[in-house]
Amino acid sequence: MADSESPPGRPKAVPDSLGAGAAQGREKGRRSSNPRRRAREFVIQGLYQWQVGDQDEAAIQVQAEGVAGFDKADSQLYTTLLSEARQQAEPLKADLAPYIDRSWDEVSPIERCILLLGACELKLHPETPYRVIINEAIELAKTYGGTDGHKFVNGVLDKLAAVLRPDETRTR
Repeated sequence: MADSESPPGRPKAVPDSLGAGAAQGREKGRRSSNPRRRAREFVIQGLYQWQVGDQDEAAIQVQAEGVAGFDKADSQLYTTLLSEARQQAEPLKADLAPYIDRSWDEVSPIERCILLLGACELKLHPETPYRVIINEAIELAKTYGGTDGHKFVNGVLDKLAAVLRPDETRTR
């Protein structure tokens, strides 16, 4: 099935160890040149490997470092976000739960990873503007998520941002 033919809720593409492209930073056929975006792509890959493949952080790190393009990612951001999202997964899921209209297990694995990453950045990284975090999550969902996954991710993270960053979001 071609990427554009994926049914709603099904990932159309997945990070590198799961499919083609994430480590190369493909977005609509172009390579991502932003080191922070590349780091987020690798975090999504790592979170997927952790959730679906039950791999530990050391194995995920070794695998990521061996993928072409990892040297162009912000490795410090990658390491920080991967570790924080994994360690804080349960509290982050609890933060997200009120804004998700189904059980966590019914959310596609890719969208779960993107939501965990977005929630992690919103909660633990106030130095990054919430609009940047949400935009990055939307772009990741457009690239790797299901057909309308970006709309779902946007809606959930927008509501979470209003709670976690009320002063910042009030000035929209």
